[in-house]
Amino acid sequence: MTITEKILAYHAGKDSVVPGDLIMAKLDLVLANDITAPLGIEEFRKAGAKKVFDKDKIALVADHFTPNKDIKSAEQVKMMRDFAREHQITHFYDVGQMGIEHALLPELGLVLPGDAVLGADSHTCTYGALGAFSTGSGSTDFAAAMITGEAWFKVPESIKFIFYGKLKKWVGGKDLILYTIGDIGVDGALYKAMEFTGETISNLSMDGRLTMCNMAIEAGGKSGIVPPDEITLQYVRQRAKRNFTIYSSDPSAEYSDIKEYDVSKIEPQVALPFLPENTKNISDISNITIDQSVIGSCTNGRIEDLRIAAEILKGKKVHPYVRLIVIPGTQNVYLQAVREGLVEVFIEAGGVVSTPTCGPCLGGHMGILANGERCISTTNRNFRKRMGNDTSEVYLSGPAVAAASAVLGRIGSPEEIGK
Repeated sequence: MTITEKILAYHAGKDSVVPGDLIMAKLDLVLANDITAPLGIEEFRKAGAKKVFDKDKIALVADHFTPNKDIKSAEQVKMMRDFAREHQITHFYDVGQMGIEHALLPELGLVLPGDAVLGADSHTCTYGALGAFSTGSGSTDFAAAMITGEAWFKVPESIKFIFYGKLKKWVGGKDLILYTIGDIGVDGALYKAMEFTGETISNLSMDGRLTMCNMAIEAGGKSGIVPPDEITLQYVRQRAKRNFTIYSSDPSAEYSDIKEYDVSKIEPQVALPFLPENTKNISDISNITIDQSVIGSCTNGRIEDLRIAAEILKGKKVHPYVRLIVIPGTQNVYLQAVREGLVEVFIEAGGVVSTPTCGPCLGGHMGILANGERCISTTNRNFRKRMGNDTSEVYLSGPAVAAASAVLGRIGSPEEIGK
């Protein structure tokens, strides 16, 4: 079996499963945010449920429109807060404690290797970086999971992605996953588990792995996963408050496809509007002016991302006609950025630093685009109207290109500003 099949078999109480099997799996964590939780809470009440299955295995994170941007968003968070209080939910995070959910929960040790996780948010696949099976769902399935602690799945086929070679300067996890999506397309892994392996992944940081698994959904994947290794264990041992199980794929495991990439040939990538598959090498892009640069989100709002951005921005000034918005993924990331002097670099360069929030990624707040404006962003989606007006454009990149572009006033590489 693959690592994904082993995790699902265990949680379904079976000795083995094969792709296509329909199973009921017990869940280690169920989560939702201030957009999806209220819908789930309504369904929970419609079902006549009186209590949640386990108050310690539910996470409610107010991250999309917080701090509340208007009355409606305030009501949504209040509904979630009241529900958390009523059911004594252990893991409820509001302003001051919250972070962007998919950055926050791994940081807190709430997801561990071998877990099965269901979240009412499509980027729940992020946690596969820890060696867990983790996937998104609708709010109704989230409600059912809060009641029963279980969810049904069709066991997915797996695709193995093998990355080898040495990364070029300024190339990271975001570039690898954008390159992969550009190769296979936005439906290239439809309802499949994307298993990331190879020597390059073995040397990739946890922050880079989390970025890659985060965007598995952008290739249509049911989940993304990185088999745990020593880098994984170093990360989770200092955070875990319960036991966990390490799984790995058998050498004889069957895959629907195997893809191999020599990363030494991969440049920093940029996904042009209006799909994440519309990728180009940075060297193939010229004369695309921008109005805004966003560095943050559940994809690239971790400390490694902010360090890369600060390294490029140090001693530079943001272009006078560009807005640079930096959004740390969690309060701890924010605090670390303050301690390391990164926030000072961003502000001296002419950028602004926000409290943790999903904010502009989904067109929520803290950076909405006007008619015809362009934004280079480290977020994960560049669909039409994603960040604002339907004539605006979002270009996806890693933090290095986003930072350099903010200085240049157009999409460009760090080398162009001497970095």
